[in-house]
Amino acid sequence: MSTPSPSAGRPRGAAVDLGLTPRAADPTEEEALEALEGGIGPTGRPRRHVPDPPLLDRHGPATVLAMCNQKGGVGKTTSTINLGAALAECGRRVLLVDFDPQGALSVGLGVYPHHLDTTIYNVIMERQVSVQDVVQETSTDGMFLLPSNIDLSAAEVQLVVEVGREQALARVLRPVLNDYDYILVDCQPSLGLLTINALAAAHGVLIPLECEFFSLRGVALLIDTIEKVRERLNPELEITGILATMFDPRTLHSREVMARVVEAFGDIVFDTVINRTVRFPETTVAGEPITRWAPRSAGAKAYRALAREVIAR
Repeated sequence: MSTPSPSAGRPRGAAVDLGLTPRAADPTEEEALEALEGGIGPTGRPRRHVPDPPLLDRHGPATVLAMCNQKGGVGKTTSTINLGAALAECGRRVLLVDFDPQGALSVGLGVYPHHLDTTIYNVIMERQVSVQDVVQETSTDGMFLLPSNIDLSAAEVQLVVEVGREQALARVLRPVLNDYDYILVDCQPSLGLLTINALAAAHGVLIPLECEFFSLRGVALLIDTIEKVRERLNPELEITGILATMFDPRTLHSREVMARVVEAFGDIVFDTVINRTVRFPETTVAGEPITRWAPRSAGAKAYRALAREVIAR
């Protein structure tokens, strides 16, 4: 599916008026959930029809998606874990790549990074170590993890003197593309060499965007970086979609930011929106995706809907 230009409809000129004034009445949580199930979604647009995911008779080649936003705390890791689990529920074979030296993705799946002898760092820096040597099974059938720890921070320094340093991740993933349907790369919160590697290896970028005004300010820089990578390193790179996260339908601020996001980016904004909930911190402690920890929760339903949209795109 072709991706609309991220600049389409982008507001220009006048400063954004967020309308941060006291309001008479916001919708209750129950009313907001009812709205999600109706024809008009939280994006303010009619929900688009998403077909049922087709059944697969074989796996691969994988679509590589980079979960990218240089701003921290926007839900990249949470979305990587739960989207991966939801894709696995749809019969897809999924590999999650922890490409952040903090190892949050690994921790979120119950792996203790400092106990690991081999990680993605070894796969990149040591030619004799392959992805198959390091990949681990998770508690979700069909979902696998390529873990990381603080060692990966050294790779960013060591790769500087390497030939083709921006293609290191693409090189190590190439042999396993036919083993998976989706490879989700959880990027670090920066636009450094590791993130450039993820973009150079990816077919698409999924941008989690917190529904908070300051989150909008950094997206232009990210879009510019994506366009440069497309021009210079990876002509196939597209923006798969923008995922609004930490949305609170009861607050005027969240709704105003949502309206600005849709105005700026149009159809590439997913209809699925991830609401704020206490369930997500609980799943991190449990080391499981929300689709297993709280399978009937609104968060689990949202990530299942997101998986359907991703497959459709």
